[in-house]
Amino acid sequence: MAIRRKTSEEAGMAAVREVRALFASFENSSAAPAEPVSAEVSQAFAALPRSVRATFVRFTLEELATLAPGNSVEVRVPPLGVTQCVAGPRHTRGTPPSVVETSPAVWAALVLGTCSWEQAVAAGVLDASGERSNLSTLLPLF
Repeated sequence: MAIRRKTSEEAGMAAVREVRALFASFENSSAAPAEPVSAEVSQAFAALPRSVRATFVRFTLEELATLAPGNSVEVRVPPLGVTQCVAGPRHTRGTPPSVVETSPAVWAALVLGTCSWEQAVAAGVLDASGERSNLSTLLPLF
């Protein structure tokens, strides 16, 4: 079953381009190896208009759900978005069997490939629980 999109592809890709340009402008900055997203990048990301950040997060979560349809993993990027993805046991109430949660800036870094899944987990900026919660094979999306 295909995901019902709430974000148009045009608006979503415009937000992706804007966030990608922001991350590219910091490409040569020296983040500590254990720091997946530098404080400067996080601050610059937070300074983007909320509409851009929200559209980016929601669109990329929709893309993830399209790439890996299912309901066994809930991906949370508070306060901007949430989706369920990855085939497996369906849950109907309460916390799903697998949960992934991170900040919008770290989610952007994962989606764009400027941070690896392993870096984010090691740095403690990504919470992943459950047997299907490792999304490293699905990221980066762009």
